[in-house]
Amino acid sequence: MKAADLDAADRRSDSSVVLGLRANWPQFALLVLINAFVGGMVGIERTVVPLIGAEEFHIASTTLIVSFIVSFGVIKAFANLVSGHLADVWGRKRVLVVGWLIGLPVPFLIIWAPNWEWVIAANALLGVNQGLAWSMTVIMKVDLVGPKSRGLAVGLNEFAGYLAVGVTAFLTGYLASQYGLRPTPIYLGVGYAIAGALLSILLVRDTRDHVRAELGDHPVEAAAIGFWEVFALTSFRDRNLFAASQAGLVNNLNDGMSWGIFPLFFASFGLGVERIGVLKALYPATWGILQVATGPLSDRWGRKGLIVAGMWVQSAGLFLTAGTGEFQYWLIGSLLLGLGTAMVYPSLIAAVSDASHPSWRARSLSVYRFWRDLGYAIGALSAGLIADFFGMAWAIGSIAALTFLSGAVAAVLMRETLDGRATSACEEKISRESLETLHGQVVTRSEPMTR
Repeated sequence: MKAADLDAADRRSDSSVVLGLRANWPQFALLVLINAFVGGMVGIERTVVPLIGAEEFHIASTTLIVSFIVSFGVIKAFANLVSGHLADVWGRKRVLVVGWLIGLPVPFLIIWAPNWEWVIAANALLGVNQGLAWSMTVIMKVDLVGPKSRGLAVGLNEFAGYLAVGVTAFLTGYLASQYGLRPTPIYLGVGYAIAGALLSILLVRDTRDHVRAELGDHPVEAAAIGFWEVFALTSFRDRNLFAASQAGLVNNLNDGMSWGIFPLFFASFGLGVERIGVLKALYPATWGILQVATGPLSDRWGRKGLIVAGMWVQSAGLFLTAGTGEFQYWLIGSLLLGLGTAMVYPSLIAAVSDASHPSWRARSLSVYRFWRDLGYAIGALSAGLIADFFGMAWAIGSIAALTFLSGAVAAVLMRETLDGRATSACEEKISRESLETLHGQVVTRSEPMTR
């Protein structure tokens, strides 16, 4: 990060900046609350929007119905990709505010939509909102706490976001059962968007000084590294970053499938919208709540074991859901899916943070989140096509098999990233090989795929 990129208005003396949750808890708590509103924006769609497509717009094709998730996933992935660079150049707060301003029209477009194209457009805006706003809440929390509590920081961030997804999915299902699919359930999104934007504008402070403070405590310097070099490292050159990126993609691939297919699958068995809302809420709520525990556990136990086991637990939940037609088994499947995702989600972000130098960590996280959230689009589209040709149970089962395979890839390729921080000596044992072929003698904490 270059000093010239930092605005004078954001600068404070580095000596006044202290890393850690205790020292920064007011801002940290504020960002937790804001990310709950970010998650709530997605939650308004989890239960009712696929049903709006099927029941109000009479769309028969599953692939066409899940097209709103495809637009969301693709746009969010690219918003993630640029968010890290923008955060370094503009500042974290400005990117967060822009994300909220772009998200403000989303609930109104869904409420007033005269056709399905409006819903797709709303989800394109929602993708930008999520890519910028959620990325910034993650990056800013990691900035605030420093290297010792990354798992805890990410766990609390994702807890707030996905608990809000689950609670909102339940509330929208209940409201839809009482008042119809539109507009009442979507009013929740209006409140979330206004509250998130106002808090971000008025109360959030930028965290780039915390990055400078961490760099000051980091005796090994990193040479200048460009965006495409970070992209190559995170995508395929570094074994840990590659393993994390593919697992993140498949994790959100099965989430995108469940978002679009599950409501239609459950409804095909005659389940009412309120009970569908319960199932759709249970998965993200379990995911969100348990991250309070799994995030800190990854700081103690390590990242790899939770990532591998979590992918396999998700796979078991999906197989159970696909192979049964009874509500109680769907409940268990949703619980397993939530448990597995809670094990994986904060551990992956913490693993990427471990393997990235502070000077390019924000960009590495943005590349990881690009691949992860591209999974929404791939999962929704592939599941929709499989469902149209072979049925929804086959779509769910196919994604379950892919999720198991992804866990196996992580088991083979990933090396424990937490070990690199076990002692100060290990922390500064930097591998140079990963970048030598990319950008001269650039130093990095990452481990090359070829090693």
